Amino acid sequence: MITSFINRLLGKTPKASATPFGKREDVPVAVHGIDPSLVDGRALDVLHTLKRAGHEAYIVGGAVRDLLLGLRPKDFDVATSATPEQVKSLFRRAFIIGRRFRIVHVVFGRGREHEVIEVSTLRAYLDSADAEQISGNERSQKAALVGVGHAVDASGRVLRDNVWGTLEQDAARRDFSVNALYYDPETEVVVDFHHGIRDAKKRVLRLIGDPATRYREDPVRIIRAVRFAAKLSGLGFHFDSKTRAPLRPSLPLLAEVPPSRLFDEMLKLLQTGHALASLEQLQTLGLGQGIYPLLDVVVERAHDPFVRAALQDTDRRVAEEKSVVPSFLLACVLWSDVREGWGRRQQAGSSPFAALQEAVDEAFDARIGDVSGRGKLAADMREIWLMQPRFDKRSGQAPFALVEQPRFRAGFDFLRLRAQVGEIDEELSHWWETFSLANEAVRRDMLEALRLEQQRNRAPAKGTGRAKAPRAPRSTADETRPELDPNQPELGEAEHGAAVGSEGGAADAAPARKRRRRRKPAGGGAGASAEGGGGGGARAADSSAD
Repeated sequence: MITSFINRLLGKTPKASATPFGKREDVPVAVHGIDPSLVDGRALDVLHTLKRAGHEAYIVGGAVRDLLLGLRPKDFDVATSATPEQVKSLFRRAFIIGRRFRIVHVVFGRGREHEVIEVSTLRAYLDSADAEQISGNERSQKAALVGVGHAVDASGRVLRDNVWGTLEQDAARRDFSVNALYYDPETEVVVDFHHGIRDAKKRVLRLIGDPATRYREDPVRIIRAVRFAAKLSGLGFHFDSKTRAPLRPSLPLLAEVPPSRLFDEMLKLLQTGHALASLEQLQTLGLGQGIYPLLDVVVERAHDPFVRAALQDTDRRVAEEKSVVPSFLLACVLWSDVREGWGRRQQAGSSPFAALQEAVDEAFDARIGDVSGRGKLAADMREIWLMQPRFDKRSGQAPFALVEQPRFRAGFDFLRLRAQVGEIDEELSHWWETFSLANEAVRRDMLEALRLEQQRNRAPAKGTGRAKAPRAPRSTADETRPELDPNQPELGEAEHGAAVGSEGGAADAAPARKRRRRRKPAGGGAGASAEGGGGGGARAADSSAD
């Protein structure tokens, strides 16, 4: 009151109260400089269809930010005045998803070549005090949330947000100023309410509104803030001080977020091409522990050579626009648990495969927890781990069966990383890579070559441990000597056991006589002849020896 009185005496005009909606600016192409050729044709199709139906429609969010920076966006989102049901009715392949905030996925193409344009309805700006108050959370109050457009829990966290509004209201609801930009490719105008273009040029990440309140409304914004900072750090973006300050104090708010949503946000941190940068941001901001138990493990092991190689490999694949799956990365992160348990059980006397199965179960119980309910994820992780000892068996039909397994490539990539960090011999990795790419004839040649090599390596271990001397040229008598009966004992066996029951002078006889005596019919005398042509050959050998 005193301040107002003094201001009136001095002739100062009181400042207008701050509005959450900002001030609309229509920025022309001469200022923003966006190249329209960088806009995806399918996003343009969605925009044109919505506009022909009489609705407002803009490209919005990170795509506009990337276009401002001269980058070609990988994903395009569209904001429209049409409701989800109206959007769905305009496209042949459109699907309404989400409960907390309903959006529409418009799908183009099929299989791996498909493209999804995400279409969201403009949201209303509503005060949390006007929302329906729900005690408990999304799981415990499912029935109470049915049909509710706007609801919050006791902490102010938004549980339902399906009340539609205007463009300026929608802009006030968005997280960061650089993501609250609306681009119309037809007029080439960018609509800016919160100085997003200015922040983009200054490389500043600034939350719209009061940061502490925004984190409380949706604690997952803490994780998204880290992801945006990691993604844009390479371009020089950094947090505005007011946005950064409440991050760590707001961390306990994540305890009320459903684990499934935290798990999905963790995967976005690790699988959008900036995994290593995201982990560095978490540690820099003091958020390395406490977001999600499995993420805590990833942060702890980020400098482990095997885990780091897996994270680098994931970032590389995303950069090359190749697919990535969470089962592979999580299998790498938890491999040290499995490997330690596997070794411990084998030392205790368990068979290798049984020991590995028990170690996998132990790792799931200790580390995975609620994620173990995700059937395919858990099954894929198990298959990658249980495939590892099978790579050691390179004989018979086993290699042919292994390369036909649906998850062979994931199992092999896991093996390759193990070889890369020196856990196993690189020769094994190279062999399987060659085998998997070869035709059947080459594969059989590889197996035969490996069999002969293994046979040569085992040969010195037999008998006295010395390699066999080169065989002398066969004499004429040798050429007439018949092949030994395969059912008869080896020569070495005769020397150690078969001659024990022979007559006294037999032990001192020449080896050829021993062989002849073993072939005598039961009860025959010393001069009895052997059956068939074998006897003559034996006598020729005896006379030659004498």
